Amino acid sequence: MNGPAGLDLASIPERIQTEVQRAIQRSIKGVEYFSTSGPSLGSTPKDVLHSRGTMNLYHYRPMSDEIYRVPVLIVMATTNRGYILDLVPGQSFIEFLLKRGFDVYMLDWSAPRPEEKSLRMEDYVLDFIPDCVRRVQADSGEQDVSVIGYCFGGVLSLLYGSIHKDGPMKNLICFTTPIDFREMKLFSNFSDRRYFDVDRLVDSVGNVPPEMILSSFEMLRPASRTVSQIQLWENIWNDEFVKSYRMFDRWATDTLPLAGEYFRTITKDLMWDNKLFNDAMSVGGRAAKLENIKVPILHAVAEHDHIVPYEAAKHLIAKIGSADKEEVILKGGHVSLVAGANAVKRLWPKLDSWLGKRSI
Repeated sequence: MNGPAGLDLASIPERIQTEVQRAIQRSIKGVEYFSTSGPSLGSTPKDVLHSRGTMNLYHYRPMSDEIYRVPVLIVMATTNRGYILDLVPGQSFIEFLLKRGFDVYMLDWSAPRPEEKSLRMEDYVLDFIPDCVRRVQADSGEQDVSVIGYCFGGVLSLLYGSIHKDGPMKNLICFTTPIDFREMKLFSNFSDRRYFDVDRLVDSVGNVPPEMILSSFEMLRPASRTVSQIQLWENIWNDEFVKSYRMFDRWATDTLPLAGEYFRTITKDLMWDNKLFNDAMSVGGRAAKLENIKVPILHAVAEHDHIVPYEAAKHLIAKIGSADKEEVILKGGHVSLVAGANAVKRLWPKLDSWLGKRSI
C-alpha cells in the first residue's frame, strides 16, 4: 500500500520500531560510555630506561626473534603524549615496528613543573636528545641510531641532526614536520608580534598552560569538536566507532604545557623570524642549518593536514643536504597519517620498507 509521493505505508511500523530500538540502544550505550573508562592505551610492554625532569626514555621489549642492527629512537612532539603511537594491540605503530624486527626506543615527555619554566631550546636539542641517544647506544651496543620525529619532535630532530652532523644519527624520518612557519597560517596570526606579547605571557605565567595550546589547535577547526560529538551520538551503538572515538579524543585533549623559555624561543625564532627556513637558526650558539644533514631522510606528510599544511612542510627535502632523501604524500590528516586504519595501510608499510633496508 502506497501513500502520498510513493510512501510505503506498510513499512512505517517496522521503521518506527527500528528507530525506537536504536534510541533505546543509544541510551544504554550512552550510560555505558559515561560509566566506563575506555580502552587501555600505551600498553605495549616497555621498560623505563631513564627519566629526568620532563624527559622519559622508554625501551620496548622485542617481539621478533631477529632484530635489525640499528635501533630506532622516536622523538615525540613536546605538546603531545607518546601513546598516540601505541594505542591498542593491532592499532599500535610501536607494536608494528617491534613485530617487523626493529629495536624501538621512545623519547616521551612529561609536563614541565613550575620550576622547569626556564628550560630552553638548548636543553631539548643539546641535552635531552643527545642524552637519550647515548643511552640507546649503551643499551643496544650499537653506535648508529635511526631517529623518527613526529610533528615538532621532527623539528627537534632536525635541529639535533643539523648540529650533530657527524653522527651518530644514521637515518632520519620525519612525520608531518613544519619548517616554513609563515605557512602555519592560524598559528602565525595567533602569535603575530604586533598583538602577541610573548615576553609578558612567559614572564607572567611561566609555563604555557595546556588549555591555551589546546584552544589554538581547536581554533584551526572551530566546529570539529561539536561535529565529532554529534557523530559519536549517532554511532554510539557501534562499539568499534566508540572505541576509536575514545582513543583519539582522549589523546587530542591530553595536551602538555610548554616550558616558558622554550616557548619564547619557538615564538621568536621560528614563528616570528622563521629562522629554520631562512637558514639562520642556531641553538646555544651552534648553527643549525638543514643543509648539514647528510644522512638518508624520509619525510611523510598528510594530504589533508590542518595543523601542519603541506605548504609549511614541502621545502624540507629540498633543503636537506643528503643525496638519499624522499618525500611521500599520503592520504589522511595530521593524526590519521600515523595512527588508525589509514596509517596501518599506508604509512606503516612504507616506513617498514624504507627503514628496513637502511637498518642492517
